[in-house]
Amino acid sequence: MGVPEQLADRMSMAEQHEYLRAKFSRRTMIRGGAVTLGTVTGGAFVTGATAQAAVPTQTPKTTPAAEHVDGALVAPFGRHLAYGKDPRTEITVSWQVPVAVKKPFIRIGAHPWDLSRRIEAEVRTLHTPAGVGASGDHTQYYVHAELTHLKPGRTYYYGVGHTGFDPAAAHLLGTLGTFTTAPDHKAPFTFTAFGDEGVGYHGLANNSLLLGQNPAFHLHAGDIAYADPAGAGKTADTGFDSRVWDQFLAQTESVAKSVPWMPAYGNHDMEAWYSPNGYGGEEARWNLPDNGPDAKNLPGVYTFVYGNTAVISLDANDISFEIPANLGISGGTQTTWLETQLKKYRASKDVDFIVIFFHHCAYCTSTAHASEGGVRQEWVPLFEKYTVDLVINGHNHQYERTDVIKKGAVTKKLPIGGTAYPETEGVVYVTAGAAGRSLYAFTAPLSYEGHENEVDSVASFINTKDGKVDETVTWSRVRYLDYSFLRVDVTPAAKGRTATLTVRGIAETGDQVDHFTVARKAK
Repeated sequence: MGVPEQLADRMSMAEQHEYLRAKFSRRTMIRGGAVTLGTVTGGAFVTGATAQAAVPTQTPKTTPAAEHVDGALVAPFGRHLAYGKDPRTEITVSWQVPVAVKKPFIRIGAHPWDLSRRIEAEVRTLHTPAGVGASGDHTQYYVHAELTHLKPGRTYYYGVGHTGFDPAAAHLLGTLGTFTTAPDHKAPFTFTAFGDEGVGYHGLANNSLLLGQNPAFHLHAGDIAYADPAGAGKTADTGFDSRVWDQFLAQTESVAKSVPWMPAYGNHDMEAWYSPNGYGGEEARWNLPDNGPDAKNLPGVYTFVYGNTAVISLDANDISFEIPANLGISGGTQTTWLETQLKKYRASKDVDFIVIFFHHCAYCTSTAHASEGGVRQEWVPLFEKYTVDLVINGHNHQYERTDVIKKGAVTKKLPIGGTAYPETEGVVYVTAGAAGRSLYAFTAPLSYEGHENEVDSVASFINTKDGKVDETVTWSRVRYLDYSFLRVDVTPAAKGRTATLTVRGIAETGDQVDHFTVARKAK
């Protein structure tokens, strides 16, 4: 992005941000413009909570004039949904516009012909100056409308617009979208998950298959768009291109306009220009639940409950030995918060299953990144203590699934089609990082549904604070090396009976490459 590589190697994310701001703010001040992140409403710059997290300490006093075009000529794009803290009653609709518009809004109603309810939206403007990566001088306009007091289990129609573009107009009804809130009771549902998507044919193909699963929501386990292709948390990467996000959100709109798209942040999602923690750009693009331990430093850490299942998103950049740009950024608060959430959910009579997703792998035998020692050190003991039902990771671009693990050892072999009982046996980990980016490799033979090839052990390594350490593991059960995603079917049960998670690995071809069940006595 603009920091000499010999300096970036020694800098944290915050130090790189400070370097960039000092360098480019001086350049911008000479030109008489401003470089900042904030909120634009009706063309006037207004700082807000998001802006404060991302604006440099010494911001130029002048701001660039906001230029508007005829709103009738500007069509919104890149619609994506996200839950609020309560998926039964809260959801955010987000989108982009290519230029500044006046008075953006959303219309919502129970029918496409009844969109009388009109709600003002917020615009978060993200400016990337020439010289920061490869994107030239580029301004992006991200729009968000938070909807609350919705009715559980209800399908709503919505349209997004601005002055000159009203989605309720007859000729624009084709731009409408829908979403369905979570039910207020336990009921069967499906969700999907993957990581490491990026922009390209394979990501688009996986998105098309996702729609066919009819998921209630989708989990993205980090490394979302790859605007920063290096992913080392270093600003020396001259390939950074903010415009990739425009392509990504347009690519995913076919799913994300109707299925809440819930991301965790990976190493490629840290972008040093926008804020000291690297997440200023993400805060402009997404509007996620703000119920995590530290919304300022860890905006990708949050939790929600859908039906009988609690979902927790974590930020593994905080504990990664392999890529330490944000190592220790939470000061331990994330791990403390995680235990609080796990304890609460295990005590709740409404929650049967706990699903956790984040980027860096706890257990993987990829030749690229393999396993993250920080995750095993900080979080795995908690997963086992509170008998987490499923852990989903990305980072390694392949599909791999473990046996049932406790204290680093296999407690039970889990063949394809088998059933795990986390209350007594341990935790199952799935790497689902083959959503679209170039694939990695295994040292052991592939082994997946219909092509099983069991081996006694696999040579791999783990990233520790002292570097890579070789290890020989026995927990690698399924290894598939092609594009794929996860489908999870949740089936509740009456109190005392067995509730299940049926987990399937689905290839880009539509073939099933793995399936297993997680079973637990319902509360």
